[in-house]
Amino acid sequence: MPLHKVVYLSNNTKLYLWKITEDYDSLFHQVRLKDSSLARLQTMKSESHQKGFLAVRMLLQHNAYSDFDLIYDAFGKPHLKPQGCSIKDVEISISHSGDFSAIAISDSKVGLDLEQLKEKALRIAKRFMDVSHLDNLSEEEKIKKATVVWGIKESIFKIKNEKGISFPNHIFEDDFSFEDKKATATLKFNNKEETFQIQFDSVEDYIFVCAFESINN
Repeated sequence: MPLHKVVYLSNNTKLYLWKITEDYDSLFHQVRLKDSSLARLQTMKSESHQKGFLAVRMLLQHNAYSDFDLIYDAFGKPHLKPQGCSIKDVEISISHSGDFSAIAISDSKVGLDLEQLKEKALRIAKRFMDVSHLDNLSEEEKIKKATVVWGIKESIFKIKNEKGISFPNHIFEDDFSFEDKKATATLKFNNKEETFQIQFDSVEDYIFVCAFESINN
């Protein structure tokens, strides 16, 4: 299947979603992989993870990049090489869950998380969030909101990528309504407080969450 959806999150940030309907061989023969990526692909035991990995490369190619333009730093965070004569860094964040792969490309630092809606998010909610934010909601609404909160924390962690950050102890979401499709959250870590702007939405039975550093940071 071709590109499933493009979401315009801001003037300089786009989210691309690929719905994985192809088999492994079809995806594999449509992408070019550098040797390190091929080696990494071959270590993956799950075909779902393999297809998610390849679908990300399909999204890169859709945006005139390739696997050869994607590099990872010492902490495992992905980066894109500037194209042509551009010297400006292009920020990227990557996520995969079930039948979808997604990338967010921006001129600003961005963190992306994609999660399938599952009851498990509600079962473990007290481990990572303020469960009072689930009061007066239906079971379905609680699952959605808990999934968004997990995505908020995951996406902020992807931006900061610092060892020792704890979801329940260092990242705090302000209460929000699912219908707002936006929220704010605060990271309190290493004697520093940082605020993040959050955008989220659903696609089929998945939730995507994007975090951005606030301008005053």
